[in-house]
Amino acid sequence: MYCQGMVLPERDARGADGPPEFVRLAAHPLRWRLLAELAGGDHRVRELVARVGEPQNLVSYHLRLLRRGGLVTARRSSFDARDSYYHLDLDRCADALAATGSALHPALPGPAPHPAPPSSRRARVLFACTGNSARSPVAEALLRHHARGRVEVTSGGSRPAARVHPAAVELLRERYGIDIARQRPRGLDDLADRPFDHVITLCDRVREVCPEFGGRPRPAHWSIPDPAAAEDGDAFARTVTEIDTRVRHLVPVLAPGPDPEVHP
Repeated sequence: MYCQGMVLPERDARGADGPPEFVRLAAHPLRWRLLAELAGGDHRVRELVARVGEPQNLVSYHLRLLRRGGLVTARRSSFDARDSYYHLDLDRCADALAATGSALHPALPGPAPHPAPPSSRRARVLFACTGNSARSPVAEALLRHHARGRVEVTSGGSRPAARVHPAAVELLRERYGIDIARQRPRGLDDLADRPFDHVITLCDRVREVCPEFGGRPRPAHWSIPDPAAAEDGDAFARTVTEIDTRVRHLVPVLAPGPDPEVHP
């Protein structure tokens, strides 16, 4: 069909170069299910096998393809080095989705997010790690900062340290103007009587020992190594950057609004 005023470049039946790589990767039903599961948090292979109901060798094969395509990464568990956690790069997916639309037609924008139904109250979120001295207080501070009061958030540790790590305090102050210098680590046991909607563990060890909380919270896991245990001086900067990316993608899920600030 020809529409007057519309002029498109001539292409063969498959397009000039075939579908973009993201389409070829994501269009497979099992790979799409794996992407959907990983969009909610990091998972081990055996957990993905249970969630999608497919054999482990098949799941591992498709995970390799997603890793080769740059959409998924793997990181050794700090709790059990025999395990690996798989993580979906949401920034990479967002860029690939936008590029997919423009590959079909330059006027096509990226996909619009589906608006979530309005809520009568703010989502209650708990971030947990071991010492509550770096990863979880950083996540707490960044979610509070980006959500702009639309989320209730706190953090705690299974074995709280004596203080928040100075490197975490300094990075938050320098990058975002956030001051957590007076914040003291909290124990998860001290939060046991509080109801939460979401409990997000940022430490592989804490994921195994995290207590139950009221409110039937939705659990999620972010497998992020302890920057204080790293041997190089850039570990804290990398950790804050990774947590900030994850938090920016979490905000539209918890507190939908006109300006979710997914991209810095």
